[in-house]
Amino acid sequence: MKVKRYLRLLGIQLKASGLLSLQYRADFFTEGLTSLFWTFTALAPLFVVYGERSNIEGWSFGEALLVVGWFTLLQGILEGAINPSLTGVVEHIRKGTLDFVLLKPADAQFLVSTQRFQPWRAFNVLTGIGLFVYAFMHLGRWPSVTGLLASVLLLGTSTLLLYSLWILTVSAAFFVVRVDNLTYLFTSIFDFARWPSSVFQGVGRGVLTMVFTYVIPLALMTTFPAQAMLGRLPPQSLVGAVVGAGLFAWGSRQVWLRSIRRYTSASS
Repeated sequence: MKVKRYLRLLGIQLKASGLLSLQYRADFFTEGLTSLFWTFTALAPLFVVYGERSNIEGWSFGEALLVVGWFTLLQGILEGAINPSLTGVVEHIRKGTLDFVLLKPADAQFLVSTQRFQPWRAFNVLTGIGLFVYAFMHLGRWPSVTGLLASVLLLGTSTLLLYSLWILTVSAAFFVVRVDNLTYLFTSIFDFARWPSSVFQGVGRGVLTMVFTYVIPLALMTTFPAQAMLGRLPPQSLVGAVVGAGLFAWGSRQVWLRSIRRYTSASS
């Protein structure tokens, strides 16, 4: 019953965000086309690099394009479903209006995480899927059923990791006055996910590869799903990604609960 209740709440939030966006239809399509334009401009570095070399750290152009596809897809999820809602939490905390959320008979983290969506970011998701199709056409083959199933599973873990990282960033608002710089820093770091993680092996003796795999798990978000599609992801890595995402989500939940206890409300 609780699951059905929260699914119904999610549906209401999605419907409200959709209706709000459609009030200004011109803006809806303009924003969608703009996000599509920026996605294609983000491909420019890939064409420049692979214009000089056919293979970089074991990744061909078509294979690296799969990583960019995953980056584009997750960027759409981040900017369309995660970022709009959680950015509003910072304002609630700063103004002391989080009381109105905490007093509602539902989990506060769920409510603040689903309070707003930007439907036009679905263009990024469709563009990411288009990049997958183009990449496999370039490779001259298609992914196996097993590879597709593994990549779908990793889509769930990637979204969970991205959400958990953003929860950790937003939770900092309970301890410091402004977290704008932290959010910008997070967005800048996420840009590294557009490249296969092995590209960074030569930087600092592979330190960046370790950081982007175990500390800030960008590799688990884009490189692992691309490897799964290509049939190159070891089973133990798939299991590790699922377990790691679960632990990361649990840790972010604990940080959120501890942070909530520091909130003094508007009346204090």
